[in-house]
Amino acid sequence: MATGKNIRTWFEGAWHDGDVAILRAADHGSWLGTTVFDGARQFEGVTPDLDRHCARINRSAEALMITPTVAADAMAEIVQEGLSRYPRGAAVYIRPMYWAIDGDETGIVPRPDSTGFAICLEEIPMAAPDRATTLTTTRFRRPVLADNVVNAKAGCLYPNNARMIAEARAKGYANALVADAVGNVAESASANVFIVKDGEVFTPIANGTFLSGITRARHIANLQADGVAVHECVLSFDDVRAADEVFLSGNMSKVTPVSEFDGTHYQVGPMTKRIREMYWDWALSDPR
Repeated sequence: MATGKNIRTWFEGAWHDGDVAILRAADHGSWLGTTVFDGARQFEGVTPDLDRHCARINRSAEALMITPTVAADAMAEIVQEGLSRYPRGAAVYIRPMYWAIDGDETGIVPRPDSTGFAICLEEIPMAAPDRATTLTTTRFRRPVLADNVVNAKAGCLYPNNARMIAEARAKGYANALVADAVGNVAESASANVFIVKDGEVFTPIANGTFLSGITRARHIANLQADGVAVHECVLSFDDVRAADEVFLSGNMSKVTPVSEFDGTHYQVGPMTKRIREMYWDWALSDPR
């Protein structure tokens, strides 16, 4: 089941209308989960940080021992060709994907240079600026590199995210605030997290248990350029409870305000609004 509508698929050298089948039953990615993807966005005629998303999927592939086959700049050109088939103002989710096709003699290790590649474009509206979410705790945690491929945006990591969100929904919340292996705040089940306290911004330091997002980095750069103090540091759940504002950062919505964490309520405050404004100002002024 697709998330969005008006889908187009790039596969085997050409763009196709619709949600095209791309994997076979015996592909390594189908039965052993060797799949990676990335997500970028087009909105209001711009594709912010598309080059970084295309570069990151190649790094993700290498982390899963999949041989990337499309250079980042060529990938971005293919994406732009596909986007030209949509209205310029369309909000489109951009998802390039790799998967391993064949395994070695054990069947487990992907064979080098046996790689599938596709790009899926889906129209998905951008969230309203004031559309907030709620958070709760979860018993599930982020893994470390010794346990899983946390240095990749890999499909095999997402069942863990799904069970976090399912647990949160069962408790009456929309998302989960997740701990790292030692119990400090890592991120939510689906996006990086920031808190605001006394006019300064704090976010968990990238400690190898979660992907330090491209949009996260863009917010930090924008804030620093605006003279706001930003701290990448160890955060506890009590730090989040004591915050003035909390928001999530991810490619899908860019900025998502948090209105509640386990009974602690927050307003969609001035810093959260300002961060969204700065992101849009930057994105719409970027010639890419």
